[in-house]
This record gives sequence, structure tokens and C-alpha cells, in this order.
Amino acid sequence: MTTLVTGATGNSGRQVVAELVRRGEQVRALTRDPAAAAAVLPAGVDLVRGTHTAPETLDAALEDVDRLHITVTSGLAEVGPALVRRAVDAGVRRITVLWGGYVGPVEEAVAGSGVEWTRLEPQEFMSNTLTWRASIRAEGVVREPYDLPSALVHEADIGAVAAAALMEDGHHGRVYTLTGPEALTPSQRIRVLSRALGTPIDLVRITHEQAVDRLMATGVSRADADFVVGWYATPPDEAWTVVDTVEQVTGRPARTFEQWVAEHVESFREPQATVA
Repeated sequence: MTTLVTGATGNSGRQVVAELVRRGEQVRALTRDPAAAAAVLPAGVDLVRGTHTAPETLDAALEDVDRLHITVTSGLAEVGPALVRRAVDAGVRRITVLWGGYVGPVEEAVAGSGVEWTRLEPQEFMSNTLTWRASIRAEGVVREPYDLPSALVHEADIGAVAAAALMEDGHHGRVYTLTGPEALTPSQRIRVLSRALGTPIDLVRITHEQAVDRLMATGVSRADADFVVGWYATPPDEAWTVVDTVEQVTGRPARTFEQWVAEHVESFREPQATVA
């Protein structure tokens, strides 16, 4: 059987691919740039050019696919239901969907698809910490508007839960809230990073509007920027409440933020100049 993974080169998508490959699954990765994807995905993955925001172009990608992983991204809300219909018509019989932060048209279409489905609801990715790299390297600071706790989840644990739901029975109709083993504030995360780097890092508070403007400067719409920064301003209970879903599904404890930092610490160091 073949599983098609959309968003296959994203922070969580590549983890879904890696876990499926580890389990011996035949994986097809949907990507806009197969050459770039080949550099970050395991050998043997079938790389197919395309994007899930244009479902009318995906007939070849969906051929002989039994299972599908959908990552809800910006721009998918309007066409996502068409993607789900096309996938079901093509013979997909099991779908996992990584939500976009709320239950929208795509998530609703998956739940109403008539096939087996599982919705994954991670709160915050540990990989969001990577957005601090530039300011840590250049100034030794992190700029954030709020210092509230978040039960961040390691993206590899998202991949592990997704793979289990795709390949094992017993997950149909389940909605899985995914967190790490503890809730940490930005200040606490900074302390972990500082210890790992062996250098001080300061938290500099910025205003809500500055945070919105910063996101919009990266190409995010005003509506999406307001939603994201608003989530940090008044996070729901689920954002900081630790649950053991990862362990219940995978049989092992969720990875810690310290583990994530150990895996990524070098990316926070200032690149060393090369000598000609």
C-alpha cells in the first residue's frame, strides 16, 4: 500500500515521511520542488511534483494511494474539501489531517468523507523556536510579546502519531491533542537554549502590534497574523495543558524540549567564517 504525504518537506511533514519509511511503508511525497525534497527526505521516497492547493492537478499523485496525510496550510481552506473528495474518489480509504489551529473546512471535509480518519491537533511545535535563530545569532536576544506557558510538542512525535494512525487500526474518528511532557514559557525555553549554547540570551518584550507587523513582513496575511499573535496573547487551556496522547498512541513518552535543543543547537550558533 502507498501513503501520499502533503506538506512533505515541512517541519512536521518530513517527520511523517521519515516515520512511515522507518515502518517500511511505501511513501509518495507531494512537493513543489522534487530536487530540493530529495535533499531532506529519506532515500526511496517517491517524489511527485505538485501542491495540495491545486487538487485538480493531483490525479497522478493519487494513483494507487490507499492512505493520505494532509497538512492544513494557508490557502487550503477553499480547495481542501475538493482535495478530500478527489482523494476518496481515487480510492483513498484512510486519512490523517494535521489541523490548521482550528476546525475549518478541510477538517470538516475529512470528518465527513466517509472513510477512516484521524485529526491531529498539536498545540505549538518545538520547531517554532527556530524563528529565534537570527536574533540570537546577531544580538543574543529573543523578542516576543508574551511570556506565557505552552506545552510544545516535538515535530517527530507528530510524525510518529500520524504514522500510527495511518498504519494501525483503532484510530478512526479520533481527535488527538498533542503536547510535549511539560509546558514552558519563552523565558524557560530561552534558559534551556542559553545553557546549551553556553552564552546568555535575553528576552526583550515587544508589543502585540509589533508582533503582528513582524509576521506580516514575512508574507502572512493580516487575518492570519492576528490569529497567531492572538493565540499567544490568550492561549486556550489546551495550549498549556500537558496530555499523554503521544505515549498512549506510540507506547513511549513524548520527547522533551531539551532533546529538541540538543538536536538543533548548532543552528543557533553564529556561522563561522571560512578561511580562503
